Amino acid sequence: MSKPAKRKVILGMMAASLALTIGLNPQQADAAVDINASASILVDADSGKILFADNIDDQLPIASMTKMMSEYLILEAIDQGKISWDDEVSISDPVRTLSLQTELSNVPLRQDYSYTVKNLYQSMAIYSANASTIALAEHVAGSEADFVQMMNDKAGELGLESYNFVNSSGLNNSDLAGSHPEGTDANAENELSAKSVAQLAFHLINDYPEVLDTASIPELEFQAGEDETIQMQNWNWMIPGVNAGHEYEGADGLKTGFTSAAGNSFTGTALRDDMRLITVVMGAETRDDRFDETEKLLDYGFDNFHEAELLPEGYKPDGEDVIPVTGGKEKEVSISTSSALRSVIKNDEEELYVPEVSLASELLNEDGEFVAPLEEGQEVGQVQLTYEGEEDVEYLYDNQSSSTPLVADQAVEKASWFTMSMRGIGSFFSGIWTSVSDTVTGWF
Repeated sequence: MSKPAKRKVILGMMAASLALTIGLNPQQADAAVDINASASILVDADSGKILFADNIDDQLPIASMTKMMSEYLILEAIDQGKISWDDEVSISDPVRTLSLQTELSNVPLRQDYSYTVKNLYQSMAIYSANASTIALAEHVAGSEADFVQMMNDKAGELGLESYNFVNSSGLNNSDLAGSHPEGTDANAENELSAKSVAQLAFHLINDYPEVLDTASIPELEFQAGEDETIQMQNWNWMIPGVNAGHEYEGADGLKTGFTSAAGNSFTGTALRDDMRLITVVMGAETRDDRFDETEKLLDYGFDNFHEAELLPEGYKPDGEDVIPVTGGKEKEVSISTSSALRSVIKNDEEELYVPEVSLASELLNEDGEFVAPLEEGQEVGQVQLTYEGEEDVEYLYDNQSSSTPLVADQAVEKASWFTMSMRGIGSFFSGIWTSVSDTVTGWF
């Protein structure tokens, strides 16, 4: 074989290999998304759309990322009026003992000094204080064991897919020196999948966005006693003012974690140009690595995706904007979207999203007609965007999608008995005339 011929064969094989790689896994084709961790995920915080995923279903230790569930339950209890920020929290003997183990991330807590829910919450959210977390769990539920039951119940309620909570702090139970929650194994550790961690962060940020007000504080003083203060620096090195080497524009949360079993893990979030992203990195090798890998994910998200308005408010579906109505004063009604449909999409892929109409089956008869009456502005269906590109589009939950409601543009009152009778008579004579006309036409 001649040299030019060999060159053509080699180039052809390289091109085929590249095309196969891109076709099999287009998201991974981006060199920037090479995450060195046990599991990782990138999610749009508004819609729950998954933008990148790697090994997201394996249940793994999560260490102090556990505290996101504790934060959720504490913020929920405050929102429901069960506790208040100004409540004074009792410090039990095991909590006092644990708080003195500063190698486990703690602020020292005294039993002859008063701490409020707010004081302890700040030490938990900023400094990952483990004893403070347990004290809050006892304050909310009466015991940490009951609080752990609440954690698992809430995980089920929120639809987390893979989880097992055994304590409120994220420590391994063995670190609690026999004071682990009753009913849990002495060596157990909290475990979730990366997808479930992202689901938890998604709910925490959207249900209680005030969580970021505290999570974004770079440094705060904790009054441990009358003449004892602790300077708490945030373990999240990506927020401004903590670590210049890892600071990331728009970063304002959320929670770090480390145990020997979990490795270095981090749930992050950042906001740029009204687009908020959530990241989860589990099992990175070092503290620096968990932030470096998170930066890769965030860069990939902000560089390759954007939020776009794909359908405007008042959009009328082509060919499906007028629907027949039975039993109404009017025989049809026009429909349109009640709000604009916005979605986070990959750059230059706007044309790959096609609107599809789905009408509310409970409002239709067997002939596909709306049954009167209808109110103006009443939701009568949904318009959903179908992606026609090569990649799979997935969300944190099966019921999430890029869709917006369709509403009736006018009210359609139910027709009176007289109107329906006249229509029936008209239809009867119309039928006779059509029959006679067809017969006469047949003669010729």
